[in-house]
Amino acid sequence: MKRLTIILTLVLSTMTIARASELKLIAGGSLAGLFNEIGPQFEKASGHKLSIHFDSTPNIIARVNSGAAFDVAVVPVDVFKDAAAKGRFAPGPTIDIARVGYGVIVRAGAPKPDISTPDAFKKALLGAKSIASVPASAAGAYIAKVYERLGIGEDMKAKTRVQSGPTAIAPAVANGEAELGIFLTSVFNTAGVELVGPFPADLQQELLFASAMAADTKEPDAAKALIDYLRTPAAITAIKAAGMNPG
Repeated sequence: MKRLTIILTLVLSTMTIARASELKLIAGGSLAGLFNEIGPQFEKASGHKLSIHFDSTPNIIARVNSGAAFDVAVVPVDVFKDAAAKGRFAPGPTIDIARVGYGVIVRAGAPKPDISTPDAFKKALLGAKSIASVPASAAGAYIAKVYERLGIGEDMKAKTRVQSGPTAIAPAVANGEAELGIFLTSVFNTAGVELVGPFPADLQQELLFASAMAADTKEPDAAKALIDYLRTPAAITAIKAAGMNPG
């Protein structure tokens, strides 16, 4: 009986190891904070390990189209609008995970400009000496459209201090490199900065992050497990805590 118990234990242990996978995830750069929180939770709950590559939308599209191996993606919906990139994902609809709007930050303790209306927002932008952002991204593309809509596109190009990624925006404002930070509000949850507020309602729009597994993934079960986990109550709580709205 004891021998049988040992054998069963070894068999079950082997099955658990076989089920555990290393999952290659591509994620939008603005989701770094969320996955720093939710990634370990998923790993603990599932036994799978995440290997995450964070990047901007243009770079994600280039990476996917290059043939780089990945299993699943949680990225701005703009990625799926690229026909070639879309072809590397499994057929069927994408799964909406989270969405978030745009806002403005200043260094902690600095005066907060009025951005409550489009005219006030335009005045604040023109009055700022410098603005930290990431133009080469889906969010950056929308921000550029807002600038054009306000008739200040060229003015903002001269003021923009381009950052290496979304998570670099708040530190740039905190250390005085830029007077304002403008991007998705989910990347502003850090010390040293304060939220001025969201974009005026007439200029506001939410960026949607959606998920899908790769068409050629070798880990379909693990990929599905991650997508399913991102829709659980625990994940929804983390998404809200990160300043985003579920799905």
